[in-house]
Amino acid sequence: MLTPSMTAARLDRLPITKAHKIALVTLSFVFLFEFGDLNTFAYVAPALVKHLRFSVQDIAVVTSAAFLGMAVGAIFGGRVSDLIGRKRALLYSTLMFSVFSLVNAAGVNVPTFLVFRFLTGVGLSAMVVAATTYISEFMPASKRGRMQSAVMAVGLAGIPFMSFSARGIVPLGNEAWRLVFVLGSAALLAVPALLVLPESPRWLVHKGHLQAAEKIIARLELMAGPLAPLKETVGTAETQASLGYRHLFRGRTGRTTLFLAVVWIFQTLGFYGFVAWVPTLLAQHGFSVAESLGFSALTTIGAVPGALLAWPVTDRLGRKVPLVVVSLATAASGLAYGLTFNPIAIVAFGFCVNLLIQTFATLLYAYSPELFPTGLRNAGHGLVYGTGRLANIFGPMIVAAIFAGLGYQAVFVYIAACWLVVALAIAFFGPRTGKQPLEALSQEAVETVEAPKPGARAESSPA
Repeated sequence: MLTPSMTAARLDRLPITKAHKIALVTLSFVFLFEFGDLNTFAYVAPALVKHLRFSVQDIAVVTSAAFLGMAVGAIFGGRVSDLIGRKRALLYSTLMFSVFSLVNAAGVNVPTFLVFRFLTGVGLSAMVVAATTYISEFMPASKRGRMQSAVMAVGLAGIPFMSFSARGIVPLGNEAWRLVFVLGSAALLAVPALLVLPESPRWLVHKGHLQAAEKIIARLELMAGPLAPLKETVGTAETQASLGYRHLFRGRTGRTTLFLAVVWIFQTLGFYGFVAWVPTLLAQHGFSVAESLGFSALTTIGAVPGALLAWPVTDRLGRKVPLVVVSLATAASGLAYGLTFNPIAIVAFGFCVNLLIQTFATLLYAYSPELFPTGLRNAGHGLVYGTGRLANIFGPMIVAAIFAGLGYQAVFVYIAACWLVVALAIAFFGPRTGKQPLEALSQEAVETVEAPKPGARAESSPA
């Protein structure tokens, strides 16, 4: 009988097959427009201030509504994915964020944007959680970090793509900004490919659909050709089937949930405090709308090499040490950005911040889901990811208040402080991971909330 541990052993010994490559290309395309759409409102915000008379506070409120939607999408979408499967969750969430991105183009005032950005946010976060979990479960253990890096690198090209597109489109006329949202809906083109992706065999086995899982694994093995002898992984993985949602708040799993929630909260505050606000802050500080969009577009070029920077270290050094180093470097670069008004220095330090925050994001997207057991992986990952988005409902208001009360430079002191908290949390509480089966990484969490079955081998998770 196909067991969770046998499933892990067979999946993790595979090379990257044609099916893996198709999945990577499909998810990369979806991420290209997910990351682009994530930032569309930031790029059109200066135009909304100018043409629709939005205030800085209006921008903050609409941005907060989007993050409320992201929180809802991640928390509830993550749980739904554990119930209906990774593939269907990917399909439905991609449809949702793409359709509502298109609807954003019809926005006329603050209330309409509140609704449209909220619903877009629901789809965006539900897709990210389902996709990153899918990569963790479908890719071989020795390569899942690099595969996440590859998907993120392609996807992050959506940020400069959308930024430069906005730079060219927005100045064309009073209503031209609407085309930026239309462009953000292009992920709909990926729907046919999403329909033919294989479901995660780990999820199928967890749900008892053994024949369907066997069929997918056998097809992957046929594509792979001759394989190394089979070596079964941790035997206690079978106990995961009995875990309920409440176990996210109990024992070691509960401590993992709390630790990751802190990381996601402050990472999100620091990330979007910079990315979502730089164009508007530069415009408010005296630069023209065209100049602020131009500076922002140039700095976003760092996004793609930032994701690729994770490639050589993520599977070799694990996630913990690189995450700490990158978050400290991000804090320093963000602070330096806020202390200069020289256009060249603004672009240089902005490039560094965009590079580093995307290196961090790539590492964290691999790190977060692998710390939860299969039955709770998407729910746990979605919960901590969504908690960060939920906290950032107040993030734009914090930035607006700091800017109004203390000025431009104080905003970047706040951003640096957020990244410092992230570095300290990971350094003191983050477990090490690397080329380990997902079942091994989550075993200790399972054992602390439910006694192992008789005869099961007891192993500790890697240090």
